[in-house]
Amino acid sequence: MKIIRIHELDNVAVALEDIRSGETVEAGDLKISVMQDIPRGHKLALTAIADGEAVVKYGYRIGCATKDIPAGAHVHTHNVKTTLSGEAQYIYEPVSSPVCKAAKRTFMGYRRTKGKVGIRNELWIIPTVGCVNSIAQRLAKENQELVKGSVEGLYAWTHPFGCSQLGDDHETTKKVLAALVQHPNAGGVLVLSLGCENLTSQQFKEALREWNGDRVKFLTCQESEDETAEGKRLLRELAEYAGSFSREEIDASELIIGMKCGGSDGLSGITANPVVGRFSDRMIAMGGSTVLTEVPEMFGAESVLFNRCVDAETFDRAVSMVDNFKQYFISHGQVVYENPSPGNKAGGITTLEDKSLGCVQKGGSAPVVDVLEYAEPVTRKGLSLLSGPGNDMVSTTDLTAAGAHMILFTTGRGTPFGAPAPTVKISTNTALFEKKGSWIDFNAGTVAEGIESTDEAADRLLELVLETASGRRTRQEEGDCREISIFKDGVTL
Repeated sequence: MKIIRIHELDNVAVALEDIRSGETVEAGDLKISVMQDIPRGHKLALTAIADGEAVVKYGYRIGCATKDIPAGAHVHTHNVKTTLSGEAQYIYEPVSSPVCKAAKRTFMGYRRTKGKVGIRNELWIIPTVGCVNSIAQRLAKENQELVKGSVEGLYAWTHPFGCSQLGDDHETTKKVLAALVQHPNAGGVLVLSLGCENLTSQQFKEALREWNGDRVKFLTCQESEDETAEGKRLLRELAEYAGSFSREEIDASELIIGMKCGGSDGLSGITANPVVGRFSDRMIAMGGSTVLTEVPEMFGAESVLFNRCVDAETFDRAVSMVDNFKQYFISHGQVVYENPSPGNKAGGITTLEDKSLGCVQKGGSAPVVDVLEYAEPVTRKGLSLLSGPGNDMVSTTDLTAAGAHMILFTTGRGTPFGAPAPTVKISTNTALFEKKGSWIDFNAGTVAEGIESTDEAADRLLELVLETASGRRTRQEEGDCREISIFKDGVTL
C-alpha cells in the first residue's frame, strides 16, 4: 500500500512512501495517476478540488484550495491555505466516549509518602535563581559517587530565571520550581538559593507549603562560608534518605503519563499519534492518568476534544484555555495560525488544521475529565488537558511539573532532548528509527508498513511504558539529555 485515505470523507490521501510522477496508486476503488513526485508523508488529491473548495483529511477540513487542483496532484502549501482566524464559537455537543475497564497491570516503582509513587529515585538540585546555576552544576558533577544502591542519578535543573521578573512570570517560575521539588521521581532535593534574588527562600518555602525535611534541604550560598562543602554535606544526607527506598510492585493505575509531539511529519497523525492515543485509552481503562498539552496545536481541532468533556463546566474551562492562548498570540501582534514549522512542512504538514488534527490523535477516545492551568498538578484519573505552548522544552517541563512520571514524545524528524521525567521517543516512520537508534525508543512506522495494526503497536507500547516505569532507561536517559525551560511572557528588569 503506497497511500492511505484516512477517512471516507477525505479528498486527499497521504503517501506512505515516496511516489514517482506517472505511477498509478489505489485508494479503495479509486485509481489515481500521480501527476508529480509525492514525498513520503505528503498529500495527493484523490479527486479534483476546485479553487476555494475545502481540502479534507481525517474527515475534517484542513484548509481550502487556493487554485484548482486536479486529481493526482501534490496538495501542499503551494495550493492550500488555512481557514483559521482568531475568532471561533464553540457549542457543547457531548459525544459518548465510554471507557471499559481493563485487566490490572503493575510495575516496579517507589512508594513515597502521602500516596505518591515514583518511577525513578534520583537526587535533584533545583536553583531558585539562575545566578547559582554554575554552583548547582558543580555540585552535581563533583558528587556522582552518591549515585549507588537505589539512588539512580544526580542532576541539576538549571534555568535563567528567579530574579528580575515581575507579576505572572515571577509566579510562574516559583510555581514550576516548587512543583519540581515535589515530584515523586526525586528521592531527595537540594534547593539552592543565592540570597538576594526576587524569589526569596521564604517565598519559595511558602510556595512549597509543606515538605519532608529529610527529603528536601535548603542552601543559601551567600550565607555559607563554603557553599561547595555545605552542598556536599547536604547531598550526602539526601542520598542516605533516598537510598532507603527500594522498588516494589505498584498498580499501573498510579501512573501519570504525559503526551507530546515534536518534529512532526505527515505520518504523525497516521502512525505514532494514534498509537499513543490507543495507549492512552488502555492506560485510562486500567485506572491511570494521561495528560495532553500543546494548546496552540489544538487550534483547528479543538472541538474533537471539547465534545468529549465530561460535563459543561469542563467544556467551559477547555474553551477558556484555548481562547486565552489565542488572546496571548493576539496581544503580541501574532496570528494564531503561525504554525506549522519549516520542518513540519518539509514532512508534509500543510496547515495548522492539518497539524492539529494529527496532534490530538494522541488524546485517544476517552472522556476529558479535567482542564489544568500551566504546571497545575494532575488530581483526577483519566485524560486531562494541560495549558501550555507547543515548544518542546517548555511543554515537557510543564508536563513534568504537572506530575507526569514519564513523557511519550512522538516525532517524525527526531530530536535528542529530554525532560526531567523519562522521555520515550516514538518515531512515526521506520527510516528515522533506523537512522537515529540512539534517539528513538519505539518505532510506530510498522503501522504504515502494514506489519502491525495500531492496536497491536499500542499493546507493544504499553509493555515498553511498564518496563520503563520499572527502571528501563530511555535513549534520552542513556544520552544524558535532560533540561528544563520555564514559560515567560513579561518584562525582565
